[in-house]
Amino acid sequence: MSPSSSPAAGPLPILVVEDEPAVMEFMRAALERSGYSTVAAASGVEALQLLAGGEYLGVITDMRTPGGVSGADVHAWIEAHRRDLVARVIFVTGDTVNEDTASVLLHTGAPCVEKPFRVQQLIGMVEKIFGKPQ
Repeated sequence: MSPSSSPAAGPLPILVVEDEPAVMEFMRAALERSGYSTVAAASGVEALQLLAGGEYLGVITDMRTPGGVSGADVHAWIEAHRRDLVARVIFVTGDTVNEDTASVLLHTGAPCVEKPFRVQQLIGMVEKIFGKPQ
């Protein structure tokens, strides 16, 4: 495939789904300083709207989001509608001991970064699952 066969749109962004503004800003700053571009969604509902109409390198989603659509629901939607992204979802949660959370992680096989986390934990997981920034 020649370079001219794809549009020069630049690297795909990572969709970051997080309802806590401080955590969202922390993750976006860490990812962008590491060379990734990001798109923010403050809820699972917003994430589904963005996923339906956009292309993403991967998805980082909080397990618990407002509006009745959880991170698990976002993953289920991706399984049904965006098979290209199924292996490129990372959960973020502060509640891995919760039975429902543990069940989702087991069922999906998706990796999880536990809150609170350090920048290098997040970036290391992103590089492993999504690849290094281009």
